[in-house]
Amino acid sequence: MSSLRAKIQDVFNEPACEQNRGKDAKARKKGCSKPLTPGAAAGGCAFDGAKIVLQPITDVAHLIHAPLACEGNSWDNRGAASSGPTLWRTSFTTDLTELDVVMGQGERKLFKAIREIKEAYGPPAIFVYPTCVTALIGDDIEAVCKRAAEKFGLPVVPVNAPGFVGSKNLGNKLAGEALLEHVIGTVEPDDAGPYDINILGEFNLSGEFWLVKPLLDRLDIRVRACIPGDARYFDIACAHRARAAMMVCSTALINLARKMEQRWDIPFFEGSFYGITDTSEALRQISQLLVNKGADPEILGRTEALIAEEEAIAWKKLAAYRPRLEGKRVLLNTGGVKSWSVVHALMEIGIEIVGTSVKKSTVEDKERIKQILKDDNHMFEQMAPRELYAMLSEHNADIMLSGGRTQFIALKAKTPWLDINQERQHPYAGYDGMVELVRQIDLAIHNPIWRQLREPAPWDCQPAVREELPSTKSETATLHVVQEFAGTMADDFGEC
Repeated sequence: MSSLRAKIQDVFNEPACEQNRGKDAKARKKGCSKPLTPGAAAGGCAFDGAKIVLQPITDVAHLIHAPLACEGNSWDNRGAASSGPTLWRTSFTTDLTELDVVMGQGERKLFKAIREIKEAYGPPAIFVYPTCVTALIGDDIEAVCKRAAEKFGLPVVPVNAPGFVGSKNLGNKLAGEALLEHVIGTVEPDDAGPYDINILGEFNLSGEFWLVKPLLDRLDIRVRACIPGDARYFDIACAHRARAAMMVCSTALINLARKMEQRWDIPFFEGSFYGITDTSEALRQISQLLVNKGADPEILGRTEALIAEEEAIAWKKLAAYRPRLEGKRVLLNTGGVKSWSVVHALMEIGIEIVGTSVKKSTVEDKERIKQILKDDNHMFEQMAPRELYAMLSEHNADIMLSGGRTQFIALKAKTPWLDINQERQHPYAGYDGMVELVRQIDLAIHNPIWRQLREPAPWDCQPAVREELPSTKSETATLHVVQEFAGTMADDFGEC
């Protein structure tokens, strides 16, 4: 536990974070995240954060040393995709019971589970995660993992991030510390080259990194390791031989990028693959970093040629959507890198941003938003559901882009909604991803269901009454009855 405490303090003292450098010693010890709220939604604890970062390593067995519910609540909470192995989709847990806790059987049960996984699946490595229960009863998972690795001849990696130590973001960083301590640098590749790079903080949600990798392949740039999206254990173990790195989500893994630069001299920059301009700029910076590390400068010319070709294709495809979307108003209720990268991407085709959330954004993210929007009046730290509903129901936005938690607010306000968080079904990265994002926004806004949904209900309408002169005395009486009934309906329901 003392080693865990030291790691947490090291993460809180992150020197690569400008906001952290500006704090005094007392404030720095508190970290960046707000205290946890008991009963909060899934995804709020350090264990979930660590699992989010490491589970997309697809050929590894992820073993949760805890009661069954801990694994059930955290399994598959992101839509990452794999191009090969499916072992990461299998749920492994020691399933501790009250009797195991009382009798002190936790460590023995963990060792047995590691052996069973080794014999049944033969993975290249096993990652072991303690949770609140096993950390509180004092199970020494580091000792068990070390003994199991010696006994079974494969890496057994302890990921010491029990939920009670802090927030999801802290868990992200503790997962990066586990990779640094136990995985990265443990294997020496025999094919290291001058065009090898790492991509950090890219989760390959809905397979969107597969829209970017072909661009790098055309430049003969090899992704040594994408951490964690669609990763393999061997690739991550060799990641220390890359020449440069791109940081996609600094909120999650800035500590990993900084320490890899310190230990192995791998320079990095923070960029985005969302939007045409940002994708082009990311390719330029990758090529420039490689040249700075000794690659042939001719790659700069090839990069510009590729950018010119891909941008021309993308803008031609987007031209069809511009007349339909120009001037449309979008509300972004997300955070992190998407709070500025998606803003920039949408403004490129004439869409107006009426607001963007910066709840999970870094200081650097917020500065980028200010530069893009020219002011900070459209930035909000947090907007209550009531305020979101009021903004949408008053038609201040034509569509809301957010995660699944707020979709029902948009639906109640009869406003189009599009998922851009980790549960999304469509990839939005790269040039093709930008075209897909715009296409999905167009489909959502112009879906005819919204016009029908906003029309008054049939029972809110006054029945039509024919104004005809009666020909007989009986028809006159009938007309009076109909008119009286229509007046009653109008009083009860109003007119359309």
